[in-house]
Amino acid sequence: MTGKVEYYFKHNDGTHIQGIGLGTFASTEGDCERAVLHAIDVGYRHIDTAYFYGNEAEVGAAVRKKIAEGVIKREDMFITTKLWCNFHEPERVEYACRKTLANIGLDYVDLYLIHWPFSYKYRGDNELIPKDADGEVELVDIDYLDTWGAMEKLVELGLTKSIGVSNFNEEQLTRLLANCKIKPIHNQIEVHPALDQKNLIALCKKNGILVTAFSPLGRHNAELRTPTFMYDGKVQAIADKYNKSIAQVLIRYVIELGTIPLPKSSNPKRIEENFNVFDFKLSAEDHAILDSYHNGERVAHARQAIKSKYYPFNVYSACF
Repeated sequence: MTGKVEYYFKHNDGTHIQGIGLGTFASTEGDCERAVLHAIDVGYRHIDTAYFYGNEAEVGAAVRKKIAEGVIKREDMFITTKLWCNFHEPERVEYACRKTLANIGLDYVDLYLIHWPFSYKYRGDNELIPKDADGEVELVDIDYLDTWGAMEKLVELGLTKSIGVSNFNEEQLTRLLANCKIKPIHNQIEVHPALDQKNLIALCKKNGILVTAFSPLGRHNAELRTPTFMYDGKVQAIADKYNKSIAQVLIRYVIELGTIPLPKSSNPKRIEENFNVFDFKLSAEDHAILDSYHNGERVAHARQAIKSKYYPFNVYSACF
């Protein structure tokens, strides 16, 4: 096990969040619960999930078990989850949040995010990516500002302590900031050497918005030996210099870009390894090497929503 992460970040609403979190995307069928249980034992106090992931119940079960064991108190944990795209109509937002709370089995979550700025037609709670007879994804024109207005009411109701966004580009975030009563505390975005997001991170920092970084290791494919930076001898040399793994170097890199990483793993050893990234710092030369892999290539494209006027990746600056 590794030592406790001593530093936390403070949000613009006064809440605090640990400087690393456990990602849980594509973790289900018991793997998620086991991962969260182990992560809490290791020292993680920040867990990220989403309605779309289908594992909110597993996250909640693990948290409640550790509370019952006396390992943690509810207030020790920071639980983030997300409003899925088929619940963007303002009248559905509270319903969706209450459904999430029932899944998790907690009275409130710490942070509730709009998962994407675009919207899908509602075809039922479990039809997450609805399609028409021709197999086309059914998009609807719901302004994320209207959705945000309903999100603000969740804070007033005490269903979530804070609200934020995910996958919003610079233009969308700027528009939201100009039209909100409650300022978002967070923008969760994809960040790794191939997509360093420096412009968007800078905008968030300027406006007092923290950034969580999902997929900090990119999408690993051992057969194709991608992403390139996972297999490059120059990155391995950096890892060797600090007696760390390549994964630890990449996680440290996104931390030093000014983000809170959300490495996902259900492997106990890797969960511990990913947490052990606070006892070294990268040099300027290390950053120059890692920066050189930046090409704007994404893991999460959401191309099924590319026809939406709220699709976030049509803006050049959002990609680089």
